Amino acid sequence: MKAAVYKRYGPPEVVKIAEVTTPDPGDDELLIKTYAATVTSGDWRARTMIGPRGFGPIPRLAFGIIGPRRKILGTEMAGRIEAVGKDVTAFKVGEDVIAFPGLAMGCHAEYITMPASGKVVHKPRNLSFPEAAALSFAGTAALHFLRGKGDIKSGETVLIIGASGALGTMGVQIAKYFGADVTGVCSTVNLQLVTSIGAERVVDHTQADITSSSETFDVVFDTVGALPLTKIRRMLRSSGRGVLAAGSLLDNIKAPVWSLIGPQKFYAGVAVEAVEDMRLLVDMAETGSLKPVIDRVYPFDQITQAHAHVGTGHKKGNVVVQFEQD
Repeated sequence: MKAAVYKRYGPPEVVKIAEVTTPDPGDDELLIKTYAATVTSGDWRARTMIGPRGFGPIPRLAFGIIGPRRKILGTEMAGRIEAVGKDVTAFKVGEDVIAFPGLAMGCHAEYITMPASGKVVHKPRNLSFPEAAALSFAGTAALHFLRGKGDIKSGETVLIIGASGALGTMGVQIAKYFGADVTGVCSTVNLQLVTSIGAERVVDHTQADITSSSETFDVVFDTVGALPLTKIRRMLRSSGRGVLAAGSLLDNIKAPVWSLIGPQKFYAGVAVEAVEDMRLLVDMAETGSLKPVIDRVYPFDQITQAHAHVGTGHKKGNVVVQFEQD
């Protein structure tokens, strides 16, 4: 099968399409033919080894000190089941699914194997394959940060910084799903987009500094690591919660300490992934409460260009690569 392989860290050009062995499913596994997969900020960090501020070489401990341990990137995908192991009962050949191996990666390939009991669910019927492929990575993270760590409640005010990215556009819709009043922060070109997905108010960060306002919020969700925890703290109400998806090493240290010494709560860290959250996202998609925003869809043989676009830091929502379909 064909796969996008990288053997060293670096620019988009280190990713090259190559022939690799097609995996065989184990007794409790699925073999899934990939129809679409995203190229995410997580793939960008894994390829470049550029982590949040202060982390330096620490990410190499997870991904490989000299070079990448896992040679095929891609954290999420949508496709069709090609084969099942003898012990699999929950899925059948020919069914459309979405799969989320997360840090195990491997989705930038024509086929992938996944445990049937793992993070695999049936594809939402009303989403295209590119849309469905973009549901898991940002969707489960938004649920983790807003519902889990942010403890979001109906009627509360939520500020989402970086509201036009993959995580931000999911965050806006999920905050609205839980009944919050949403203010999004983005650039001029994305104001209409963020409004169209449910934000009551949108702040253009090129024209106004939200941190200089006297307005406070119940939840501040920084999706891009734009602000230090000290500034987020000043924008919170007395019982507010600040959550950072790409916080610096210092913010990761400060967050649990500050949460212990005052009524405000803080979290800076990684998202926890759960198949139950994927099922909720599917339900939300099928009832019209959630739809992944797609910036560009590239043919798989143009995956280097997809990586380059993600690397600009200016994508709207998600970037997807599409494979040949049956």
